[in-house]
Amino acid sequence: MRVVAVVPAHNEEDRVVATLTGLYRQRRVPDRILVVADNCTDRTAALAERCGAEVFVPADNRDKKAGALNQALPALLDELAPDDLVLVQDADTVLNPSFVASATETLAADEGVGAVGGIFFGEEGGGLLGLLQRMEYERYALEVHRKGNKADVLTGTGTVFRARVLREVRAARREGVIGGGEGHYSLASLTEDDEITKAVKTLGYRTVSPDACWLVTEVMPTLPKLWHQRMRWQRGALENLRDYGLTRVTLPYFGQQLMLGIGALALALFVTFTVLVLATVGWQGFSPFWTAITLLFVLERTLTVRRAGRRAVLLALPLVPELLYDAFRQLVFVKSLIDLALRRQERWVAT
Repeated sequence: MRVVAVVPAHNEEDRVVATLTGLYRQRRVPDRILVVADNCTDRTAALAERCGAEVFVPADNRDKKAGALNQALPALLDELAPDDLVLVQDADTVLNPSFVASATETLAADEGVGAVGGIFFGEEGGGLLGLLQRMEYERYALEVHRKGNKADVLTGTGTVFRARVLREVRAARREGVIGGGEGHYSLASLTEDDEITKAVKTLGYRTVSPDACWLVTEVMPTLPKLWHQRMRWQRGALENLRDYGLTRVTLPYFGQQLMLGIGALALALFVTFTVLVLATVGWQGFSPFWTAITLLFVLERTLTVRRAGRRAVLLALPLVPELLYDAFRQLVFVKSLIDLALRRQERWVAT
C-alpha cells in the first residue's frame, strides 16, 4: 500500500513544522506529504516546502476545511490504487510514531474496515482549562478501548482512509445516497469528520481506533475558544443526525445524544439536591448510602485520569472543578438543542 498524507492548514506557521516532523518520524513514513495551505496569510506554505512537503493552494475556497480538501483530493486520488491509503491530518497535531504503521496493518488485515481514526490526547499547557481538557480526552481514550476500539468519530486530527472508500463516498454523494454536495467531504456540515464517519458507515464499512493510533493535539486556552469549539462539535453532531435521519448507522448516535440529555438532567438534580441538603441540615443530612455512592464516583473519576499525571488526579479528588467543567459541557448541549430547534445559524469558527 502507498500512503499519502494530506495536511489541511490555515495559518499554522507556529505548528506545521512539528506536525511534519511527526510524519517524518513515523515508523512507516508516508510516501508523499501534501500540505493544503488554505487561505494562508502567514509562512505556512513556505515552511512546509522547506520541510520537504508538497504544497497545494486551493483556489477561492470559501468552504473552510471541507472545501479545501475537496479541491485537493480528486487529483491525488486519481493517482492512487484502490487499496492505497490517504491520511488526513490537522496541522496542529503530532502523531505517535507508530500511528501510520498501526493503521496500515489494521487496514491490511481486515477488508471490512474502511478507515482508521486516531485517539487524541491534549498537549501540555493551557493552565487549569487545558488540564481539564486533557482529563476529558484521557477518559475518551479509555472509553474507546472499552468499546473494543470502535471509532464513533473519524477525528479530523488524524484518520487513515482507503482510497477506494473516499471515492465511494464521493460517488454516493453524487448519486444522492448521502447528502453534503458532490465532493468527498460534506459542505453542509459544521463537523466534517463526524459526518464522513456516518458516510463511511452508511456504505457498509466499519471504523476503528487501535490503541497505537494515538496523537497529541492542541487544547483551547480560553473559555470563549472552548465554547466556540464545543458549540461547533455539538451543533454539527445534531445537524448530521437530523440530515441522516434514524437509520441502522445513526441509531447508536441518537442513543448517545439521549444519554447526554439524561446526563444534563442528572447533573442538575445532583447539584440541586446537594445544595438543598447543605442549606437545610448540613453534612449530617447525607446518608451513609449516598455518601458511599459519592465516594465511589470520586474514586472512578480519579482512577480514570491517573495516566494524565499527578495534577490530574489531585484535580479530580475535590470533584467540584470537574463538576463545573461538566456543567459547561452540558450547557453547550442544551444551547445547541435550543439553537437547532429555533433554527439559529451556527458558524464554523476556526480554533
